[in-house]
Amino acid sequence: MKYARMAIEVESPEEYGYDLIRNNLSESSIRDRTIADFGLTIPNLTLLYGEHRGDKRLRELVAAQGSGLSADDVLVTTGAAGALFIISTTLLRPADHLVVIRPNYATNIETPRAIGCQISLIDLKFEDGFAINLDAVRQAIQANTRLVSVTCPHNPTGTMLTREQLDGLVSLTGDLGIHLLVDETYRDLSYDVQLPISSSLADHVISVSSLSKAYGIPGVRTGWLITKDPELYVKFLAAKEQINICGSIVDEWISGAVLEQRDDFLALLRVEMRKRLSIVRDWVASEPMIDWIEPSGGVVCFPKIVADAAFDTKAFYARLLEKHGTYVGPGHWFEMPTNFFRIGYLWPTQDELHAGLEGISKALRD
Repeated sequence: MKYARMAIEVESPEEYGYDLIRNNLSESSIRDRTIADFGLTIPNLTLLYGEHRGDKRLRELVAAQGSGLSADDVLVTTGAAGALFIISTTLLRPADHLVVIRPNYATNIETPRAIGCQISLIDLKFEDGFAINLDAVRQAIQANTRLVSVTCPHNPTGTMLTREQLDGLVSLTGDLGIHLLVDETYRDLSYDVQLPISSSLADHVISVSSLSKAYGIPGVRTGWLITKDPELYVKFLAAKEQINICGSIVDEWISGAVLEQRDDFLALLRVEMRKRLSIVRDWVASEPMIDWIEPSGGVVCFPKIVADAAFDTKAFYARLLEKHGTYVGPGHWFEMPTNFFRIGYLWPTQDELHAGLEGISKALRD
């Protein structure tokens, strides 16, 4: 494994220092929650080794979100990142090939690179509304392709697959005997239509999610993968056991207690999501140097700077932070051009969001 640090981690706010940022618009999650926000009191838990598959109550709560799934299809992992690492290191070898829709969560690209795999990257295009091109996926598949990787709702663009596109990917990969990985970390943050859990549609499809983004508890390192293929599940379980045996008893108890409040929590959250999206929408409409594809899921968007080739994006990001105290996720975090950047609009307070958007407009012209 040839590991390399990812730009999105090297330049993350927690690495740079939260105290140096006034308006943090770079985060891709809702604002961080506390134990008290969920009204929880942690009981006097026995700190033993937990169930290797994950707490059964937690797995049942996850499975209940899909059709035809059971707790035995769910493997609890150390965040979605842990699930993605398990999947890549289980399914891929250096001689293998995979297809990744880009931009994508960096781990979906960097772990296969560390393994030494050949990767075909299919870039979503602004002029196409960041919509996936199924023909491009089909053409990228090779004889040694083992995996196709997508995210939905998409990070950083906030766009979503249609049901027709999802079914097309499931059918294409199934016909060719290739695994389909769908990172669904933002599934609970859909605005209108919520797609089914992808792994419920076919045995060769693997779903990944976590509580970090939609529930604001990334410090509780709980994620999961779902597969209806029992043999594949055992391989993933073996990988987990060799990495960390089991998860944290405390984390999994908190996660189950949070998911028990899922419906009420998300109902209130979606009201605020729409308010914040409206704020960003109004700003984009008033800012001639910014264009975007309006998101339909998640709490992020990926606008682009409308300027001539002489515009210095590196200087823009520097003065945005140094002069206006505002931090965004630059395009290079996602291996995209630097005239694109990610805005997370539900992690900052409403006042910070307004101030950050104003700072962007000023930094564009300074």
